Amino acid sequence: MSTPVPTLTTPRLTLIALSLTDCADYERHFIDYEVIRHLARDVPWPYPAGGAAKFIRDRVLPGQGQNRWVWGLHRREVPGLIGAVDLWREGRPEHRGFWLGRQFWGQGLMTEAVIRITDYAFDVLEFEELIFANALGNERSHNIKERTGADLVEVRPGSFVDPAYDRREIWRLTRDKWRRWKRGPA
Repeated sequence: MSTPVPTLTTPRLTLIALSLTDCADYERHFIDYEVIRHLARDVPWPYPAGGAAKFIRDRVLPGQGQNRWVWGLHRREVPGLIGAVDLWREGRPEHRGFWLGRQFWGQGLMTEAVIRITDYAFDVLEFEELIFANALGNERSHNIKERTGADLVEVRPGSFVDPAYDRREIWRLTRDKWRRWKRGPA
């Protein structure tokens, strides 16, 4: 069953299905070692010229809306992609990955985006649970998961772009826990 990637909004962002028109902005922000050093080792470094177009064309678009939903993050007041959130039906073990251009860090934009996408995953796509992962030591990613109600369940070996990271945190968030988190303290 196919579920097209809808355009979603938050107070500061518009989340739009990633497309080939995003390639230049994707590469401009993504080809930054600080942005990708915590990503899985299958991301090449140095990142090749034209790599974003190849990734979007060959890996994102074939499954887009079927078993994968990938949104480009755009600030509402300024055009252009600043990051992306990837959601997969089949976990690897994780169901979601994300990145954000360095100049946009520390503003709460990724937290805002993942809250909206988590709503979509549970309410529309009917996920029962989401598994997340991040490099042990990636505090920004850790904090987003912790702030949005996920439970840290284990630490496993992992392989990342930056070889200094060799372990990953595994997080779990159920639909029931998400709904309780959204309601706030009782």
